[in-house]
Amino acid sequence: MFDSLTDRLEGVFKKIRGHARLTEENVQAALREVRLALLEADVNFKVVKDFVERVRDRAMGQDVLKSLTPGQQVVKIVHDELIELLGGQTTGLDLKARPTAIMMVGLQGSGKTTTSAKLALRLRRELKKKAYLVPADVYRPAAIEQLKKLGSQIDISVHPSTPDQNPVDICAQAMDVAATNGFDVVIFDTAGRLHVDETLMEELAAIKARTSPAEILFVADAMTGQDAVTVAASFNDRLDVSGIVLTKMDGDARGGAALSIKGVTGKPIKFVGMGEKLADLEIFHPDRAASRILGMGDILTLIEKAQTDINAEEAAAMEKKLRKAEFNLEDFRTQMRRVRKLGSLDGILKLIPGMSQVRQKLGEVQMPEKEMARVEAIIGSMTKKERETPKIINPSRRERIAKGSGSTVQDVAQLLKNFTQMQKMMKRMMGAGGKMPAPGKMPRMPKMPGLPGGMPGLPGGDPGEAPPVDPRFARAPGKVTSASKRKKQKRKKGKSR
Repeated sequence: MFDSLTDRLEGVFKKIRGHARLTEENVQAALREVRLALLEADVNFKVVKDFVERVRDRAMGQDVLKSLTPGQQVVKIVHDELIELLGGQTTGLDLKARPTAIMMVGLQGSGKTTTSAKLALRLRRELKKKAYLVPADVYRPAAIEQLKKLGSQIDISVHPSTPDQNPVDICAQAMDVAATNGFDVVIFDTAGRLHVDETLMEELAAIKARTSPAEILFVADAMTGQDAVTVAASFNDRLDVSGIVLTKMDGDARGGAALSIKGVTGKPIKFVGMGEKLADLEIFHPDRAASRILGMGDILTLIEKAQTDINAEEAAAMEKKLRKAEFNLEDFRTQMRRVRKLGSLDGILKLIPGMSQVRQKLGEVQMPEKEMARVEAIIGSMTKKERETPKIINPSRRERIAKGSGSTVQDVAQLLKNFTQMQKMMKRMMGAGGKMPAPGKMPRMPKMPGLPGGMPGLPGGDPGEAPPVDPRFARAPGKVTSASKRKKQKRKKGKSR
């Protein structure tokens, strides 16, 4: 999300921060770069123009140009204006009525059906709301069956619609069923078209008039950029939508739709789809999105992902094992799976402030996800007893594990060696009554095969660790090479003459 824009803006603000004093020329030059970066990200031209003008007016103030850290202040101004551009503050759903009707609208292929199921699941998990899914698209083949299948996957009730029914009648009947059976929220998955037409709009307007929905959410594919913004404006003019849901945000490197849609429609982005899984629907936070765009990370989202994806009781049980140094290969595989639940390593690093350089370094080596998958395959080819007691793995067992995992005997041996070193290290760490040693006395984490463990600042590398020196060029401190000796001798001879 926003990757290309982030990379471009990081370069612009790196130059600004490098100036001890800023002039109007510096600011103008930087804002020209910002303007080009936003236009290349497919942001609406008028939105870009207004944004740059607001930033220029604030950045040209004397208290900014004459301050001790003018570069940082300009970045802060851009950050504040980006938050406003993206909506200002997080906007939730209006769920006061019971049952609350939520109408999902948009073009065909934007992801309305999947988003309806995702929203129902989120409402149940986060707010303990009992949702009722209503298939109201009687035109698209198998649209009703698709929603029924999604509902069964997440155990959410689905209204028994049929293709021969009128969509307006379906929605009205569903409201009666929901009121009778104690449902909190009713979600209408309405029909879409390949383009905006009058027939579609009349049907949607009729559903709105008959059911009085508290929320009308326009669902758009973020990767369509300005097309999504134009269509959103059309739907808003006819239906007065209450909010926007942008799907496929995880695949949108530019972010033009997200940065334009609030400025054009005046309606907030409420949710973003960040993946294909039914749990991959996130509340949209303008302040967090602005921080991501400027490469400042998003640590709050990372914490929330960890709390959602990692079971607290399992984590506590694992901590006890670690304190007793009873960590085995089964536990190691479990921990790897937990980390992978949070997403790719590259995705996690994007959420951590100041990790852009580490991401660049990781891009130059083999990506750890592939290596983690290979390590997991090796561990998966072991028997339960072998995972719990790796010491019993003899040469013949290693050969069997290598064949089963599609790796070499050397790979298996290296994994076992590194894991043994890790176990020893953990025993040393937890030896003093399960207490962690002081940071300066922390033993070094052994590097797993293929992972960039020697990178400074990452597990497996000492902070500030220098790269290895070629022994041919190594020399003891205070000693000089033969070449430098000859230079000194020449200088002494010249002086004596």
